[in-house]
Amino acid sequence: MRSEIMFLMILRRLNFWALAVCLVLYGFSSFALAEEKTELEEDLKPDKAATTKELAKAAQNPIASLISLPFQNNTHFNFGPQEKTQNILNIQPVLPFELTDKWNLITRAIVPLISQPETTPGTERTFGLGDTSFAAFFSPKDSGKLIWGAGPAIVLPTATDDVLGSDKWAAGPSLVALTMPGNWVVGSLFSNVWSFAGSGEQNINLFTWQYFINYNLPEGWYLSSAPFITANWEANSGNQWTIPFGGGFGKIFRIGKQPMNAQIQAFYNVAKPEFGADWTLRFQLQFLFPK
Repeated sequence: MRSEIMFLMILRRLNFWALAVCLVLYGFSSFALAEEKTELEEDLKPDKAATTKELAKAAQNPIASLISLPFQNNTHFNFGPQEKTQNILNIQPVLPFELTDKWNLITRAIVPLISQPETTPGTERTFGLGDTSFAAFFSPKDSGKLIWGAGPAIVLPTATDDVLGSDKWAAGPSLVALTMPGNWVVGSLFSNVWSFAGSGEQNINLFTWQYFINYNLPEGWYLSSAPFITANWEANSGNQWTIPFGGGFGKIFRIGKQPMNAQIQAFYNVAKPEFGADWTLRFQLQFLFPK
């Protein structure tokens, strides 16, 4: 009886070690298969340069079906009656939605954090949230060589200080059209909003035109010019238009597996209101989330 018990104990131990050895062998084999699969997937991946180029074009397309989170910092020099520096950090999330088999809805918001210099001697610099802009573009999935989208543009009175916003609600139409032949991404975005509610004293009638010209180079580099041209129709004659001219460059890159887009541009205002900035330096860092 005792010998039988000893035999069973030895058998159990052997079964334990056999199971352990099997698990180790299974782990090594799974690791080897995973390595082979990874190598195979790398071999089957499309050309990396082509993928980077496609990602660059998507980042440069305002109505691409691409989730992204840009942080765009605009530093305006010689701004205001004291010719100080104004800084605006725009947080600009982009969220696309598939409505049907033929249509997408692309939503774009601009949430500005503003550092406003003093406007008169003895006052202090003001920092806070400005008015939020929101636009929604209905865009066909297959529109041919001319890509377009249209929808409403809305301004929400979210400013935390009177000097940072208008305290007015505003709305109007917005339209974007572009084409992407070869290495180019060229197009324009238009909007005009009118105030319809709010307690602010100054009405809003603001036209915005952003043309964008991008030329993509090897290894994710690109040249770009994308100024914001505005017309404040409520201002006096001679103080309505702001027309910047300039450009810069950028690059698509990755931090680990996270695709990023960084760019820098500089603009000189060839036309501006009396207290408008002379020139602007823009730096943008954009997180890209391709599907």
